Amino acid sequence: MKLSMPRFDQAAVLVVGDVMLDRYWHGGTSRISPEAPVPVVKVEQIEDRPGGAANVALNIAALGAPARLVGVTGQDEAADSLTERLTAAGVDAHFQRIATQPTIVKLRVMSRHQQLLRMDFEEPFATDAAALTASVESLLAGVKVLVLSDYGKGALQNHQVLIQAARTRGIPVLADPKGKDFAIYRGASLITPNLNEFETIVGGCADEAELVAKGAELMRELELGALLVTRGEHGMTLLRPGHPALHLPARAREVFDVTGAGDTVISTLAASIAAGEELPQAVALANLAAGIVVGKLGTAAISAPELRRAVQREQGSERGVLSLEQLLTSIEDARAHGEKIVFTNGCFDILHAGHVTYLEQARAQGDRLVLAINDDASVARLKGPGRPINSVDRRMAVLAGLGAVDWVVSFGEDTPERLLGLLKPDVLVKGGDYGIDQVVGAEIVRAYGGTVKVLGLVENSSTTAIVNKIRERS
Repeated sequence: MKLSMPRFDQAAVLVVGDVMLDRYWHGGTSRISPEAPVPVVKVEQIEDRPGGAANVALNIAALGAPARLVGVTGQDEAADSLTERLTAAGVDAHFQRIATQPTIVKLRVMSRHQQLLRMDFEEPFATDAAALTASVESLLAGVKVLVLSDYGKGALQNHQVLIQAARTRGIPVLADPKGKDFAIYRGASLITPNLNEFETIVGGCADEAELVAKGAELMRELELGALLVTRGEHGMTLLRPGHPALHLPARAREVFDVTGAGDTVISTLAASIAAGEELPQAVALANLAAGIVVGKLGTAAISAPELRRAVQREQGSERGVLSLEQLLTSIEDARAHGEKIVFTNGCFDILHAGHVTYLEQARAQGDRLVLAINDDASVARLKGPGRPINSVDRRMAVLAGLGAVDWVVSFGEDTPERLLGLLKPDVLVKGGDYGIDQVVGAEIVRAYGGTVKVLGLVENSSTTAIVNKIRERS
């Protein structure tokens, strides 16, 4: 399956559900309490993170998508902490604050990255369902997807009203379900139970065939647009009426903490669908994101650069021959990681020692080297009849194998000026004995603040000389 990084910046998502604060007390432990056989933790750091539906919204914002959030909290310090962190992350949060009840807090005591104890502070909320519905309806304008993040804590008491409000506006509804009654999600575009939640509703599944059959029946019964069952180390299964089941393997390289993995799945799904991705591609992206988050400690968000790099690994575009679209994405990711982009270009018809030395020197000017290669037609125009000796695909394959070269792309014009305008490298490098003002594209690069450098060539190394020598001998 071909994956690409969606444009999340216009993919507005509204999340409604149970918000909570995940609080972490970190500290060292070196002794056992004299009062009871338990470790004594000297608390050195207190960390607050948005949890539950708030973590879903935070993940959406971290991907670069506009995120809105509706939930219920107390009128307390925990609610203030949630609001502060969500606002700082760019989430537009709207809380129904109930003065007589506490904000849900999950307190975890951590030592050396291990959880020693968890304490939950919560009471089921007496939500004003009508007021919450009014708040949701006022925020649906411009939203591409509605997410119901249900933890069964009482914020969501009117699922059908919310689903219908979205459907009448043509907005897909994604639900992360809880409980033993999935009928409350009837008519949703997609629900995302984990395997345990799914089997609680339909009964045990001995194999994938039974899972698919029972999932199909559940979709018919609840009039669902699709069903995604997350299966831990066995990956995910996407079911859609009239389509074969799609089984995706787990992508985690190392599982450190599964906290919040379900939030990451539905947030990536929602943002991807809102950005216009088809459901199978959106699920594949969510699967990649889940593989990243389980390698982190505690409730965590996946950033757009992290997901982009995972997509590049999946498509084999971390290095090598790229299309222009892939190259633009790779450069965007590299810049997000603070890397300096170097650009050079040429025909590179017959690779020789001078080329290798020059490319190594060019790579030393920054962190990533883009090598743009003239295609066959432009080489013929520049070099004359009988050139190139090697076709563009062969030239690119050889150059991509050099350790100094990160990305190779071809272009059809006689000069790389169009590419320079699109890529905007930090450094433009050319080899030769001419001045900087004579470098094609120098004025483009310097206009946006880039640097132009001329490197010397290795003597007695020339493609033309090699070609002439071969012709003389023949």
